[in-house]
Amino acid sequence: MRAPIGHFDDAAPAPDRLDALTAPVADAVRRWSGTVPAERIVYVDTDPEWADTAVFVERYGRELLGQSANCVVVAGRRGGETSFAACLVPSTTRVDVNGVVRRRLGARKASFAPMDTATGETGMEYGGITPIGLPADWPVLVDPAVVELPWVLVGSGRRRGKLLVPGAAFAELPGAVVLPGLGVA
Repeated sequence: MRAPIGHFDDAAPAPDRLDALTAPVADAVRRWSGTVPAERIVYVDTDPEWADTAVFVERYGRELLGQSANCVVVAGRRGGETSFAACLVPSTTRVDVNGVVRRRLGARKASFAPMDTATGETGMEYGGITPIGLPADWPVLVDPAVVELPWVLVGSGRRRGKLLVPGAAFAELPGAVVLPGLGVA
């Protein structure tokens, strides 16, 4: 199979590569429902040494910079309670944690979750967190620019490998909320 975007040597429908995904991501692909079939989610094998964005796009295709999204875990706190959310924004923007996200979570304070918390809560590797396969009770906040892209490069749950997903699929994830203003320049 040829990847729909980028220059990857190894691409396959994600349901055919469940062995390359973390357990939560593989489970989510197995249970996938929505208007975008699971077979349209493409797993591409990538070298973890090329994982940082600038190096990655140099190796796998400069056009990927405008078609990539970052998924980050945010912790919101209010009255001793902590809640988590995932935020998916274009890789050319940053998450408005202290504005849009904090207000959406109804939190007094919001910040990026510490690495060990993010990986422990998601069952995914740092640098590979994806919105597919997150805990069911988490909101998945998605910038509208991501949903509008024909294809989006996101993590696969591991530092090795990525997923290529039609942007519209992110609006259909469990807990998804398309949130204008989430990503800021």
